[in-house]
Amino acid sequence: MSTDSVIVLSAFIAYLMLMVVIGILSMKKTNSTEDYFLGGRGLNGWVAALSAQASDMSGWLLMGLPGSIYALGTGQAWIAIGLFLGTVANWLLISKRLRRYTIVAKNSLTLPEFLENRYHDKKRILLFISSIVIVIFFLVYTASALASGGKLFHTVFGVDYHLALGIGAAVILVYTFLGGFLAVCTTDFIQGMLMLVGLLVVPLVAYGTISGDFVERLTATGVNYSDYMSLFSNGGKPYSFVDILSQLAWGLGYCGMPHILVRFMAVKNEKELKKSSVIAIVWVFLSLVMACVIGVVGRAFLAPVLEAGDAESVFIKLINTVFNENLALPFVGGLFLCGILAAIMSTADSQLLVCASSVSKDIYKNVLKPKSSDQTVLKVSRITVIVVAVLAFFIAWDPDSSIMGLVSDAWAGLGSAFGPIVVCSLFWKRTNFAGAVAGIVSGGLTVIIWDYLPLVNGQTIYAATGIYSLLVGFIISLLCIVIFSLATKAPSQEILDEFEKSLLYKNNEN
Repeated sequence: MSTDSVIVLSAFIAYLMLMVVIGILSMKKTNSTEDYFLGGRGLNGWVAALSAQASDMSGWLLMGLPGSIYALGTGQAWIAIGLFLGTVANWLLISKRLRRYTIVAKNSLTLPEFLENRYHDKKRILLFISSIVIVIFFLVYTASALASGGKLFHTVFGVDYHLALGIGAAVILVYTFLGGFLAVCTTDFIQGMLMLVGLLVVPLVAYGTISGDFVERLTATGVNYSDYMSLFSNGGKPYSFVDILSQLAWGLGYCGMPHILVRFMAVKNEKELKKSSVIAIVWVFLSLVMACVIGVVGRAFLAPVLEAGDAESVFIKLINTVFNENLALPFVGGLFLCGILAAIMSTADSQLLVCASSVSKDIYKNVLKPKSSDQTVLKVSRITVIVVAVLAFFIAWDPDSSIMGLVSDAWAGLGSAFGPIVVCSLFWKRTNFAGAVAGIVSGGLTVIIWDYLPLVNGQTIYAATGIYSLLVGFIISLLCIVIFSLATKAPSQEILDEFEKSLLYKNNEN
C-alpha cells in the first residue's frame, strides 16, 4: 500500500472510530424505547434538519446522481428538481401537522403506530401491514447503502468488494446497535456537515485546476456540449414528457419515508421545527446543485472517460485526482472521501433503526407480546438491527448491483405505500380504516408488480414503458384511499374529534 493510501486510510479509521465512540456515549442516555426510537423527542433544529436530510440522501447523492449526470448529461437533474420540491413540501406542509398529530394520537413513536392510533385500529391490522411493508423495502434500501460502501472501499483501496461490504456494515451496525436514535441523529449531524463541505469544495477546486477551455475539455470526452448541458436531453436523445414527469415524481416519495418522518416527530418543539425547515431546505438545495456540478466537472476533468459501469465512482475519482495526485494533500482527500462514507452511513443507520422499531415495537410488542417489558423490547430492537444488517449484506452481495436501481425501487415502494395515506391522514378527516389499508396495500403491490414481474414480452412494465413506478403507485394508492373511504362507513365521532384536536393543538413545550 502506498504512503498516500495509508494517509487516506488513517482519515477513514479516525472517522469510523469517532462514529463508534458516539454510539457508546449515546448508549448511556438510552434507557427506554422512546429514547431508542425518538431520542425522547428532544432534538434541536440543527440536528433534526441535518439528520433528516443526511439520512435521506444516502450514497445516491454523492455517487448515484453525479454518476447519472456524468454519463447522460444535466437532463438527469430532473430527479434533483423533483426531490427539492418534495423536500420543501414535506417540511412546510407535513412536518408540523405530523408532529402534532402523533402527540395527540397517544404519543405515537413510529409511523405504523401512528396509523394504528389515527384510525383506532384495535385489531392492529394497519400496524402489522405497515411494518411488513417497511421491513421489505427497507431491506432493499439498506442494501443500496451497503453496496455504496463496498464500492467506495473497493475503488479507493482496491479492497475486495465483499470484504469492503463487511467492514462498512460492521461499523454502522455497532453504533446503531449501541446508541439507537440519539447515536444515529448525532452521527447524521456530523455526516451531513461533512457531506455539504465535500460537495461545495471538491468541484470548485477541481474546476479551478482544469487546464484549457472547459467547453473543449467537455466536448473532447465525446459528448455534444449543447445536448449534454440541456435539461431536455437525455444522453443525446430528447426527453419525453413522460420521462420528465417520472423523474419529477421522485419528490412524491418524501411524504412516505418513515426514516424522514420520524425526525419530525422527534423535534423538541415547534420553534425548533421551524428552524429545522429552513436549514433543511437550504442544505438540500446546495447539496443537489453541487452533486450535479460534480457530474459535469468530473466529465470535463477526468481522463480517460469512465466506462458506464464506473460512472457512479466519479466523485471518488475526482477527489483522488485533485487532492491526492495534483495537490498532494491525501489526508484532505481522505476527509472528503469520508463525506461519501458519511452519506452511506447516515442512511443505512436510519434504515436499520426504522426496521428495528417496526419489528420490535410494532410487531413484537404490539401484536405478539403485548405484556413484554420496555427492556425486553429494547433487546429485541438490537437483535433486529443485527438481523436486518445481515440480510441487507447478502442483498448487496452482487458487486455489479446498481446503487441507483436499488434506491429507486425502495424509494418507490415506500413512497407509494405510505405517501398518500400520510397526506390523507393529516389533511382529509373523512379518510377511514378501509381506505388506509387499501392505500398501503395497493401502493406497495403496484411497485412490486411494476418493477419486478416480467409481464410485457418478458420485460417488466417499467422496462417497457419507462414510467417510474412511484408515479403510478402513488396515484393508484390515492385513488384506492378515496374510493374505499367513501364506499365504507365514515370515521367515528371520536376519530373526527381527534383530527380537529390535532389541528388546534398548541405547542406548550419549552
